[in-house]
Amino acid sequence: MTAVVVTDQAFGGVDRERAVAESHGVDFAHHQVHTEEETLTAVAGASVVFVNFAPITRSVLAVLASGAVVIRYGIGYDNVDAVAAAELGVAVCNVPDYGADTVADHTVALILASLRKVSRYTDTIRTAGWVAPAELGSIRGFAETTIGLVGTGRIGRAVAQRLRPFGFRVIAHDPFVDVDALRADGIEPVSLDQLLAESDLVSLHAPLTEANRHLLGDEQFSAMRAGAMVVNTSRGPLIDEEALGRALDDGRLGAAALDVFEEEPLPSDSRLRFLPNVLLTPHAAFFSDTSLAALQRLAAEEADRALSGKPLRCAVVPPRKIAV
Repeated sequence: MTAVVVTDQAFGGVDRERAVAESHGVDFAHHQVHTEEETLTAVAGASVVFVNFAPITRSVLAVLASGAVVIRYGIGYDNVDAVAAAELGVAVCNVPDYGADTVADHTVALILASLRKVSRYTDTIRTAGWVAPAELGSIRGFAETTIGLVGTGRIGRAVAQRLRPFGFRVIAHDPFVDVDALRADGIEPVSLDQLLAESDLVSLHAPLTEANRHLLGDEQFSAMRAGAMVVNTSRGPLIDEEALGRALDDGRLGAAALDVFEEEPLPSDSRLRFLPNVLLTPHAAFFSDTSLAALQRLAAEEADRALSGKPLRCAVVPPRKIAV
C-alpha cells in the first residue's frame, strides 16, 4: 500500500508532494494514468490522492483507504464522483484560488485576439501572401462592444476587471451572485436570455454540473447576435461542440476561442480543428510558472493537513478521520 499517490499531473515534477509524504514517513508513488482501470491500480489503499484529470469514479473511490482524502489540482472537480465520495466517507478538496489571475489573463488574451481577428489575419497572410483588413469583415470598436460573462466567480470578476480599461460594456449572468455586488464592480446583471441577445462576445466562467451541461447549444447560438463570438476557458462540456461547429459553419457565429473541450485531447477529426474562425489552446489557461508553483504548494499543504489530522482548507466533500 502507498499512502500518498499522484495519479497524473502536468507540472513536470512532484517534489512538494513527495516531500509531504516523506515528512510524515509514508510511502509515495507518482503515476501518469488516464483510464479508470489504470487509476484503480494506482490508488488502491491510498490515504491521500492528488489528481489532475484521471477519472475518480465510485469504483476508484471504493478502493481507497478508510477516511481517504482526494485533492484535485485546480478549481473544478467534475472528474471526481463527489456524491459517491460522500457516501463512501472520502473527503474531496480542490484548490480554488491558485491561478484565477492567470486564467483571467488567458481569457482576455483570447477575447482580444478574437475581436481583432488576429489568428485569421495571420493565417491568411501565411496562405495568401497578404490581406486587406476589410476582406475578413468588419471589426467593432471596443467601446461599442458588449462582453457577456456567464459566471462571475473569482475568474469572471478578474476578467471583468481587466476588460474595463478597454471601454467594453460588460454584462453578466450569475444566479448565485447578488446583483448589487455585480453593479458595484461595474458589471451589469442580466438574464441569460438577455445576455445572449445583447452580447457581441460571450465568455464562459461557470463550473460544470449536470444542470448546465451543453448550456450553449443550437437554441442558444440561434438566439445570439449574428456574428457573435464565444470564448470558453471554463469546462468543455458547457458547449455542445457539434452545435458550435454548425453555428460557425453557417455563419450564425463569427468566431470561437476554446481552451477546453468535451473530450481532451481534442479528437483529430473534430471539425473545430479545421475551421478558420476558431482559435484553439490546449487547456493552457491555468498555465504559468507562478500559478503552477502556487497550485502545487497549496495542494501539498492540503495533503499535510490531511495527514496531520488537521481541518482541511478547501473541502468540497466533508472529511472524516484519516487512517494512515
